[in-house]
Amino acid sequence: MARVYNFSAGPSMLPQAVLERARDELLDYGGSGQSVMEMSHRSSVYDAIIRDTEARLRRVLKIPDNYKVGFFQGGASTQFAMVPLNLMTTGEADYVVTGNFSKKAAEEAQKFGKVHIVASSKDRNFTYIPSDIHCTENASYLHICENNTIFGTRYPVLPDTGEVPLVADMSSCILSRPTDVSKYGLIYFGVQKNVAPAGMAVAVVREDLLGHAAPTVPTMLNYKTIIDADSMYNTPPCWCIYMMGLVLQYLEEEVGGLDEMERRNNEKAALLYDYLDSQSFFNNPVEKPFRSIMNVTFTSPSAELDKKFCKEAEQRGLVNLKGHRLVGGMRASIYNAMPIEGVRALIAFMREFEKENG
Repeated sequence: MARVYNFSAGPSMLPQAVLERARDELLDYGGSGQSVMEMSHRSSVYDAIIRDTEARLRRVLKIPDNYKVGFFQGGASTQFAMVPLNLMTTGEADYVVTGNFSKKAAEEAQKFGKVHIVASSKDRNFTYIPSDIHCTENASYLHICENNTIFGTRYPVLPDTGEVPLVADMSSCILSRPTDVSKYGLIYFGVQKNVAPAGMAVAVVREDLLGHAAPTVPTMLNYKTIIDADSMYNTPPCWCIYMMGLVLQYLEEEVGGLDEMERRNNEKAALLYDYLDSQSFFNNPVEKPFRSIMNVTFTSPSAELDKKFCKEAEQRGLVNLKGHRLVGGMRASIYNAMPIEGVRALIAFMREFEKENG
């Protein structure tokens, strides 16, 4: 069966070259006679894998030396609790709510201290990013979700937090463009969109923010526990880490780094948004300055046509285009691994559908 163009918001496409490499090494990694899925995480073979993966992440993201990296089980949703448990040293924190996941993060943080919602875009159904963002006097940190998968928005400019650490959920935009890590106190991301198969989160933490968790914080929810043990305190998500290493190698050696990745992503997004702006059958609700280059949302004139569109698109090998239930319509997630040919195929189908149903 031919491979389809998978527009899923996550788990999402992985580069074909990475999948082929994993296939070739599945039964025998590096002449070890075993799969990465079955080898001991304490073996010298696996130790080399996890160390190489972290080193590649540091190179690709240009992570400064005063930042630590940790690989965590539980995905980004567990990070919603880990952030306040480790960083809410004043008992207060600021949150900007620009969609579903930032809302969930704020709700989770409320279990551990006082949360100030300092800005929200709920008033216009999360179709923009607030610009008037100011930290409260006693905030331990300001939390944002930098790219909103469900609503299709992104921060064009980071908020100025002054001395207050900026914490960002970058699950759906990490590795899509260069990132100045020094602007953040902590970055975390689930890996299932641009990085690896589902099952892991990564945190990049400025080292002065570590070591402040209360003694009552569970051992496995303390950043310092995992990071001090080089992410080997217990059995790590071995396969995810291995796959992440392959993706990072692909970005370094085949793509040529994040500048080139950003160029490709901007080109794909421009094609799709230019088409959406050129006609009146489909509508993108996001205000233009805040449009995501990773997740493009759109609707047809009716819910019935939306349903028909998704069904017929799947028959054409364009799958997982149904929008999230909170938004409806369609959503094309065009992460790093989506080739420009997939976007062109989608636009061609959209033109046909518009002609037949308009």
